[in-house]
Amino acid sequence: MSLPKILIVDDEPFNIDYLEQELEESKFITLAATDGQEALDQVQAESPDLILLDIMMPIMDGFEVLARLKADPTTRDIPVIIISADNNMHSVVKGIQLGAEDYLPKPFEPTLLHARISSSLVKKNLRDLQKLYLKSLERELEIGRDIQKGFLPAQLPQVDGWQIAAYFKAAREVSGDFYDAYLLPDGNLMCVVGDVCGKGVGAALFMTLFRSLIRATSTTEAFSEVQSAGPLTHAERLAQIISFTNNYVATTHYSASMFATVFIGIIDLSNNTLTYLCCGNEHPVVVSQGGEITTLQTTGPIVGIIPDAPFPAIEIPFNKNNLLLAFSDGLTDALNPEVEAFGRERLLSILKEGDTNPAALISILEERVHQFIGPADQFDDITVLVVKRDA
Repeated sequence: MSLPKILIVDDEPFNIDYLEQELEESKFITLAATDGQEALDQVQAESPDLILLDIMMPIMDGFEVLARLKADPTTRDIPVIIISADNNMHSVVKGIQLGAEDYLPKPFEPTLLHARISSSLVKKNLRDLQKLYLKSLERELEIGRDIQKGFLPAQLPQVDGWQIAAYFKAAREVSGDFYDAYLLPDGNLMCVVGDVCGKGVGAALFMTLFRSLIRATSTTEAFSEVQSAGPLTHAERLAQIISFTNNYVATTHYSASMFATVFIGIIDLSNNTLTYLCCGNEHPVVVSQGGEITTLQTTGPIVGIIPDAPFPAIEIPFNKNNLLLAFSDGLTDALNPEVEAFGRERLLSILKEGDTNPAALISILEERVHQFIGPADQFDDITVLVVKRDA
């Protein structure tokens, strides 16, 4: 372990010599500067662990040196102890307000100086450890974010006569929201939007669990065959998928009290129907060719809390030029600086403007929400999935 480096800044050579002798006997490495500018140069070149700073110096006084050190992100955490013959209370207060760790009057008691140095270095070491931990945590979150991206569709399905677009923006490095769109083994289209309760890493871990369970149980034919005696209707398949997911989370992870709101729907590409479950999720809407907006109903409870809860599905027509818009509550609950929510009415008014191209609609929503939030923080994840039948 290397010895701490202490920079002594004083315009009197005698004071520097005295302090060097005191500190080197205590196994510190000493550096010296005789004016403020030289001190700043030494800090950049040597990165000292602590600075002993005089106030009354030529070229640049100690207060200016201290102000510049604390204004620079690369040097603001270096502890500074002022040692000065200026014992005026105004100077003491000014030094502390500028960020000095301590203020010792000249002449000083060596024992007190060593105690203040030791205390300052201990606090610096703790701050350094905290910064290392935060940097490590940031790296872990970056890794988590990259892994989580892999649980969202890298590419949405390309189906003749259909358009599919999605928008996702996490409020933090990792997210509890998810969406999915994929073709089932029977060739029909599955659409999912989910929102796990909470924020941060815990929600992100459960997001991957919910998404994986839904994917696995909906795309594995063997699962359906084992769980049922014959071919399933779309309503039965959805109930099977969500019931299995619900029961697994509610019984295996009940102590975590984690749940998800989920919209899940099967669009039958041959029979032009939408069969769906809306389990506590924000109510999706269907926009018809004539611009009529239909709000889809809640069909069941949130997923992951109540074992053996019923999940009855609803089937509706999905005709030519119909558009499905499913979204998480992060869209309608987005807040502006006046703490006003974006709201469902603003969303519906955008739909009434008539642009039902999914990609264009996503761009409009993204722009309007961004403008609405302005400088305010995005406090919740925002997820939108749009599906349109052209033919």
